[in-house]
Amino acid sequence: MEKRTLGSTGLQLSRIGLGTMTWGRDTDEHEAADQLRSYLDAGGSFVDTAAIYCDGDSERVIGGFIGTLVPRNELTIATKAGISFSEGVRTVNNSRASLLTDLDASLARLNVEYVDLWQIHSWDQDVPLEETLSALDFAVSSGRARYIGVSNFAAWQLARAATLQNPTFGKIAISSIQNEYSLLNRSIEAEVFPAAQAVGVGILAWSPLGRGVLSGKYRTGLPSDSRGASPHYSGFVAPYLDARSKSIVDATCVAAEGLGYSPIEVSLAWVRDNPHIASAIVGARTGAQLRGILTVEEIDLPEQVRQALSEVSQPAH
Repeated sequence: MEKRTLGSTGLQLSRIGLGTMTWGRDTDEHEAADQLRSYLDAGGSFVDTAAIYCDGDSERVIGGFIGTLVPRNELTIATKAGISFSEGVRTVNNSRASLLTDLDASLARLNVEYVDLWQIHSWDQDVPLEETLSALDFAVSSGRARYIGVSNFAAWQLARAATLQNPTFGKIAISSIQNEYSLLNRSIEAEVFPAAQAVGVGILAWSPLGRGVLSGKYRTGLPSDSRGASPHYSGFVAPYLDARSKSIVDATCVAAEGLGYSPIEVSLAWVRDNPHIASAIVGARTGAQLRGILTVEEIDLPEQVRQALSEVSQPAH
């Protein structure tokens, strides 16, 4: 699998990353191990998780594979901090104390001394950005993280954070921003793309398959074994079951049929081949599903098809 440089850093990431949001809940340890083996066999090495995923169980599952299924130095591990669910309520806390507590807990669950990329999971309007960024500096200076990034930031938030973290002033530069990007959600093109390029930050795309909708499996209904039917993720999928999304999915399926590819391969290749994207992070419930996704590495999307899909999915900026 091809590797790409993350922003202005020297960090090399697999251009397809392995997402683990369901590990420890909808994906048990056996299936997670099957996924990781398949991903490693395909030449991948970049695994993305978060402290909040499955209440920390995602990180615990990954930690169980370190040293047994894969040596630590053969895996690039990224995790995130700053979000919790207290009594069922989503809470963002980017205070220095809370973030560093999250990080130490993540390291313990992951069974590692450091993570390769530590990311702030979301913007916190109640904590001064300078305080949040001081936690990132400490994480690197103390050896807990090698690189730092942000996630789900708007363009102006990224620009401000990157400006404050100028290495000229002895700060650790922000390496990445991880935001949602797919044929169904192209909102980051208008401002995040140019902002990231201007400040030398790499872009990681989460949910490049439109939260699974671009697979085409929701075209005729709601499969009982899908995320859309899961009590944990039904609200996550629902926004892309509208009429606009259906027209884009239909166009993707038509293109895939004409090329002899699957809709997953076409939609993922569309994201993967965008020059702004350092890595597209995909998740699956089973090893079989992941192997079906990873076949994208065997295809090249014709430019004519790519352009047609871009026109069909053009957002109304």
